[in-house]
Amino acid sequence: MRERYHEQLDAMHVQLVELAVMVTNAMGRATTAVISGDLPAAEDVISQDAVIDTVRDDLEARVVSLLARQQPVATDLRTLVATLRISADLERMGDLSRHVAEIARRRYPGSPLPAALRPAIEEMGRVAQQMATKMRQALETKNPRAAAELPFDDDAMDEVHRSTFEYMADGAWPHGMETAVDLTLLSRYYERFADHAVNVADRVIFLATGVGSAPGVDIHR
Repeated sequence: MRERYHEQLDAMHVQLVELAVMVTNAMGRATTAVISGDLPAAEDVISQDAVIDTVRDDLEARVVSLLARQQPVATDLRTLVATLRISADLERMGDLSRHVAEIARRRYPGSPLPAALRPAIEEMGRVAQQMATKMRQALETKNPRAAAELPFDDDAMDEVHRSTFEYMADGAWPHGMETAVDLTLLSRYYERFADHAVNVADRVIFLATGVGSAPGVDIHR
């Protein structure tokens, strides 16, 4: 029975990593869609979100079942609680990818971004992809040191987010209200995607150490 129980825990971890791969790929495809006006890529991200939701729901049901049947304590309980929280963050990252893709679909066959604005979104997409990849690797290996790198990457995302709003606040903004709304939403979606990646990293640290990444905890020792 205990061997079967731990096999189920391992299977949930594999499924959690697969979910992380799915949301990483979703944001990459969504960025392609919004930069290049790629409608098939946008449609793929939008339809894939339902699959992400299904995987998350399945994980949640499996966690609740194990909590009810096994009454886990200590490390096993920490694993199940972290799985619930991580899957929720990953599901939200999938939603944010879908939102980016929906903007691309709404503006098709045009682009929501004039050429002058594309570098900012390309940079946010690049940072989002980098963070999601690091997040997935830290989750797969349960490596708290790797997870601790994510907040530094998030600083880069926040900087682009701030500069985008400063540019829009300039009285010389030449691109019109519709583009301003699109850019505001896109920038916010990428910024929140990065925040959820940091949340997952915090859960990985909690999963690995039991103490999280609270101030004063040196996980680099």
